[in-house]
Parts: sequence; C-alpha cells; structure tokens
Amino acid sequence: MNTILVVALVCANSVAAPDCTRDTALDVVTGPAHSLQECLVQGPTIAAGSGRATDKDTYVKTRCEQRH
Repeated sequence: MNTILVVALVCANSVAAPDCTRDTALDVVTGPAHSLQECLVQGPTIAAGSGRATDKDTYVKTRCEQRH
C-alpha cells in the first residue's frame, strides 16, 4: 500500500510560497507515490494534468505527505 500522498498546490503568483497551502490554493491535486523521489517528480506532472498549472498567473508547489 502507498504511504506517501503527492499534493500539488496550484497557487496564484500573488500568494507567497510559504502562504501557499491547501486553504489558499486555487486548485489542489493529489495522487499516490511509492517514494519521496516519485512524489517530487509527480507533483508538477499531476498539476499540469489539471489544466490550471499552465496559467501564467499561477505556480505549482509540491508537497509530500504521509498517509495515515
């Protein structure tokens, strides 16, 4: 079973990176990962699939969370 959750936060450029959270993001995309390395690589990829990550006014912040 996967123990890591990829969390890709699509935030507006006007939001500082430390303030980009699940609450402030324009879009939150999640998916499973088998390792930390896979998580870091997949974050931008799954965000791009959402269609919002390609806006010039947004950026993607990737988080890797432990599943409970």
